[in-house]
Amino acid sequence: MTEALLGLAAMMLLALAGLPIAFAMGLVGFFGLAIVRGWNPALASAGTLMYETGFSYTLSVVPLFILMGNFVSRAGLSQELFRAAYAFIGHWRGGLAMSTIVACAGFGSICGSSIATAATMARVAYPSMRQFGYSDALACGAIASGGTLGILIPPSVIMVIYALMTEVNIGAMFAAGLIPGVLATLLLMAAVAWQTWRDPKSGPRGERTPWPERLRALQGVWGVIVLFVVVMGGIYGGVFTATEGASIGAFGAFVFALARRALTWRTLVEVLVESSRTTAMLFGILIGALIFANFVNFTSMPDDLKNFVSQFQVHPMAVIVAICAIYVLLGTAMEELSMILLTVPVLFPLVVHLGFDPIWFGILVVVVVEIGLISPPVGMNLFVLRTLLPHVSTMTLYRGVAPFVVADVIRLAILIAFPVISTWLPGVLFK
Repeated sequence: MTEALLGLAAMMLLALAGLPIAFAMGLVGFFGLAIVRGWNPALASAGTLMYETGFSYTLSVVPLFILMGNFVSRAGLSQELFRAAYAFIGHWRGGLAMSTIVACAGFGSICGSSIATAATMARVAYPSMRQFGYSDALACGAIASGGTLGILIPPSVIMVIYALMTEVNIGAMFAAGLIPGVLATLLLMAAVAWQTWRDPKSGPRGERTPWPERLRALQGVWGVIVLFVVVMGGIYGGVFTATEGASIGAFGAFVFALARRALTWRTLVEVLVESSRTTAMLFGILIGALIFANFVNFTSMPDDLKNFVSQFQVHPMAVIVAICAIYVLLGTAMEELSMILLTVPVLFPLVVHLGFDPIWFGILVVVVVEIGLISPPVGMNLFVLRTLLPHVSTMTLYRGVAPFVVADVIRLAILIAFPVISTWLPGVLFK
């Protein structure tokens, strides 16, 4: 176990020194394995991992979902989602903030990235909330917390990576995220309602939209709704695999953007280049994490953790709570993918040893990562908003996200207490 702990410490020091997390994990994993097993096994293992990861058919789902999200984003979906949500609930107190959260949920179902969702909705929703007199705290809190839904509501790249690392069915993970995603949206909306109840001036009501205009607002999003239903419905129904569904989704998103005249040759090239860059970044982090995980697996750390829990007779649920606390702390300084790739190889064997459902644990991991992304002092979504909205003070951001963090903690407690919320739908669809 000593070798693994030293490797973790070295990796964190390299990351804090400014080395990209992918290189930090890869270098420590390679040299650690060389020390434990020898140079030839380390070279052979690193080469095999890079080759197999780069040519993995299953992993092709990642760039395809990224491409789908970029096509739909260029088609102006975020504005249409926000407009449609506001048409239905904008007349409620805090309706604009609630509309932002609903739009984040819709955009997250296509985008699959928390940071990208928060950055996009900051540009779309924040100016409107400022125009209607919303407080900066409520506006930024709604955007930051709503952005976290991007990694919970399927399709989610984070869920794909978790499923591949733990050999869980990708479709089952997607199904497991649906009900918790709806629960998250409702609880975040409840946090807005609570804030506006305490301070009505922070989120004034808008004008009620007539039904004809509401129906017209839905016309801008029906194509994406159909795309989501076809892709997810096909995966859940067993009509096609997750990889095939991702390819259908990418092609459908291309047709959607083309039909809205949002694509030119220049924008098409930009979408392809952006998707390639994001894919290269994700695969770089993934390869580095796999090399590091291979090193950890050759140490005694996984077995030592199991023996530690067995020796002290720690209650299994106490272990889950401790793991959740670790993820929240990591989330204040790391982005979501690095957290998943760094910790799952170490913690997953222990969780399975304790008899917990791997799908349920995967949803818990995603939820606690969401909490970490908006937790002070340096949650990644807060960092994004601080960059995009420099006139908003850091303390205002902290005040704004506090009620939403409480709502997320309540959601986490509900999911821990009632695992069936996460496991029922996968059990029905993937018996």
